[in-house]
Amino acid sequence: MPRHTPVGWPPTSRRDLMIKSVWILVWLVFLSSPVEDLAGGHHSTAATVAGSCGLAVFVGVYLTMVFRNIGRPFSRGVVLGLGGILGALAPVLAYTLGSAWLGLFVYLAVAYGATLPLRAAYWAIPASALAMYLIGLRTDEKEARGLVILVVLIGFAMTGVGQLVRTTIELRKARATVAQLAANEERLRLARDLHDLLGHSLSLITLKSELAGRMLPGHPEQAARQVADIEQVSRQALVDVREAVTGYRRPRLAAELAGAQVALAAAGVVAEVPADPDLTGVPEEAESALAWALREAVTNVVRHSGADRCAVRLLRHETLDGPVLELTVEDNGSGGSGKGPGNGLTGLTERLQKAGGTLRAGRARQGFRLVARVPTSPLTDVGSGA
Repeated sequence: MPRHTPVGWPPTSRRDLMIKSVWILVWLVFLSSPVEDLAGGHHSTAATVAGSCGLAVFVGVYLTMVFRNIGRPFSRGVVLGLGGILGALAPVLAYTLGSAWLGLFVYLAVAYGATLPLRAAYWAIPASALAMYLIGLRTDEKEARGLVILVVLIGFAMTGVGQLVRTTIELRKARATVAQLAANEERLRLARDLHDLLGHSLSLITLKSELAGRMLPGHPEQAARQVADIEQVSRQALVDVREAVTGYRRPRLAAELAGAQVALAAAGVVAEVPADPDLTGVPEEAESALAWALREAVTNVVRHSGADRCAVRLLRHETLDGPVLELTVEDNGSGGSGKGPGNGLTGLTERLQKAGGTLRAGRARQGFRLVARVPTSPLTDVGSGA
């Protein structure tokens, strides 16, 4: 926790409010001359009352415009309106009550420099200094001449402070936006992982449960083996979900190829799956993306296609963008009844794009084909399972 309120933040505690109030009071030192002028009895009663009211309004508008606007910025119309009030009060009070009030132009320059847009502040600050000098010609030219440089310098210095505050506020908002985007990305990652993990595992559990049901009561030993497989798949699914939740899940392509062989065989699909492919030089992220693509493709074959044959191939190709590793999963089924890409294919597209790859999926000549590509280094062919 910071020991003070950062620049551009409103006070959040009594201590922060006290620190900011002390800092504000230091800046009110130039009001000593108008206050002494009012207290010295140099004016009539009506002029003293009018001057006191005018000074109170000036200070209130100044504090509202500068210090409240730093924490919670006003709209441009409100800033221009408050700036207009200050721009009217400072000349009127200085012209009617004397040279002791020329210090109000210092606050006018501070307000313009801190709150106005840069282009407007660049002409408003010199205009304030010029107005003060012209009024000083009537009251006290020496005093006005001494304040001209101060008004210009402090006004332009406050443009830098105002720009710093505005930049800090924008950075704070940008940081909050980045945090929100990171949280959304993590939710998307978790949704993709759970969809891919549970969809595959639950499909396999459903298939083996149906097999076990058909084997009872005539073949209890075979049914028991199916139940044991269900238990193993369930335990592995639980481990995978825990890893996905903690962000450590990165499936391996060799394990997914073995799992695809088991899932397709359990569904009664004749499978052609490559065994122990050579993945030397393939980035881990690219391998993981292909593993997810294989899992999703096999799950769709088992659940939706109605196919009785499925071929999985891994090949290396040279393309205009460089060497790629290509995964192809093709079946001879009907392809299901869904319209447009589902959540699984959408998630796969996002995964492959992060790894620099691409995904194509659609009807083939005799069924459905999914082709996933990821960039890789130039190596020998991996081979296929045909």
